[in-house]
Amino acid sequence: MVSMGNQQQCRIITATAALFLAVCGILLLVVPTEDVKETPEFMYGIVLDAGSSHTSMFIYKWPADKQNGTGIVSQHSECHVKGGGISSYAGNRGGAASSLEECMEKAMQEIPKSRHKLTPVYLGATAGMRLLNISKPKESDEVLKEVADKLKTYPFSFKGATILSGQEEGAYGWVTVNYLLEKFITYGFVGRWLSPGKDTAGALDLGGASTQITFETKQTVENKDNLMQLRLYGRDYQIYTQSFLCYGRDQVLLRLLALLIKTQGSDHSIVHPCYPAGYSDSVKLSSVFDTPCIKRQTPYKPDDVLQIKGTGNYDQCLGNVSRLFSFNNCSYSRCSFDGVFKPNITGNFMAFSAFFYTHSFLEKAAGTTITSPADLEDAIHVVCNMSFQEMQNKFPDEENHLRDYCADSILLQVLLINGYGFNDLSFPHISFREKAEDTSVGWSLGYMLSLSNLLPAENVLVRKTLLPDAWRAAVFLFSVLLIASIFFLLRTYQKNATKLCC
Repeated sequence: MVSMGNQQQCRIITATAALFLAVCGILLLVVPTEDVKETPEFMYGIVLDAGSSHTSMFIYKWPADKQNGTGIVSQHSECHVKGGGISSYAGNRGGAASSLEECMEKAMQEIPKSRHKLTPVYLGATAGMRLLNISKPKESDEVLKEVADKLKTYPFSFKGATILSGQEEGAYGWVTVNYLLEKFITYGFVGRWLSPGKDTAGALDLGGASTQITFETKQTVENKDNLMQLRLYGRDYQIYTQSFLCYGRDQVLLRLLALLIKTQGSDHSIVHPCYPAGYSDSVKLSSVFDTPCIKRQTPYKPDDVLQIKGTGNYDQCLGNVSRLFSFNNCSYSRCSFDGVFKPNITGNFMAFSAFFYTHSFLEKAAGTTITSPADLEDAIHVVCNMSFQEMQNKFPDEENHLRDYCADSILLQVLLINGYGFNDLSFPHISFREKAEDTSVGWSLGYMLSLSNLLPAENVLVRKTLLPDAWRAAVFLFSVLLIASIFFLLRTYQKNATKLCC
């Protein structure tokens, strides 16, 4: 049999253990806590923007958890491919593929090796390849296959090399603009992602071979080809988008040359009102007419050389550039140009790519801030009236672009004012930007945002906490245990003290 002393000793040990447990339990419950989400690993994505004049690679990243089905994407880095756009390598076997090597090697180094197999790679070709696909579809297919085969050799998850439609290019640019402006989602002061419900901004993109206008509208879109439905961050958007092929900067400059050759009736020598006075140049006719954007009515000798002399005349330049547009024929309630439907413009817009570079030079050359169509016209007058020598003296770092700034500026004017209908009230609502939040503005980020809907999300690790009622009940039980333990130990102590006194 167990002695009375041993029984009492066991009770004391048990009570002491209960006391310790109660104290620890109460301490754990009353120490302030909060729910903490474990930081997930990043997912990565690569988008190659194969434009008409050059290719750029963008690496994006986002947390492995996602918000309402779309990843919170940010730009990790970018790399500009040396040489021309992939369409310029048509007929040059291996050229387009090898041009991508340097930037893809950079991606290998910048993305953690553990994420290589999970990183999707997309190549999107725009207007340059759209033109090549029109004029030389076989060579277009060969270039796409060549770059696709090259990208498959890297340890990433190759998802395809495709030619984007003009509407897709415009829509993805719009997504980029509104993501960077936090129109879709923003990080609130309460420490969580919120949908701000803000009005979206329109997007104006001017590339080398095409230009795009895209904005959200509540008006009826009379031509359904201009209508796109997008779902981002749990919300649906109806947008109007239109891409004008052959109205990009480079193609407009070629079309302008072809128009001057036609109107002046000479394949050998012309005067160019958009080139600065004092500038002269010579080009082969093949460099002018070798594009599907120009339809030559009479035969020409590709190797013949055309002599060009600049005169720097604003009015004549404006007249010739305007002739490249058709503002008369419209079968809808309203049009922009070339018979294309366009709703009334509303709200804010962001203009990027060549819009930004041209606008930036205009403000620098005129020494003023452009906030209205009148300011724009005044600044263009300043640029077009400068001689080539003046431009070289004032802007020595811009040597390669000086010749075309007058024509570029008038193209911007005709597109925005005559084409899209910006006026004294709406023009101030255009923001000309190259970057926002350290991210390049263009279609590629919007592409990644939309495609991230298709990417798997990892579960977020969350530390669980008790609900308030359960917490109060647990504190009560531990408190009862604490009181009972203290009572038992005190009673035992008093009994032992009484025995010692006896």
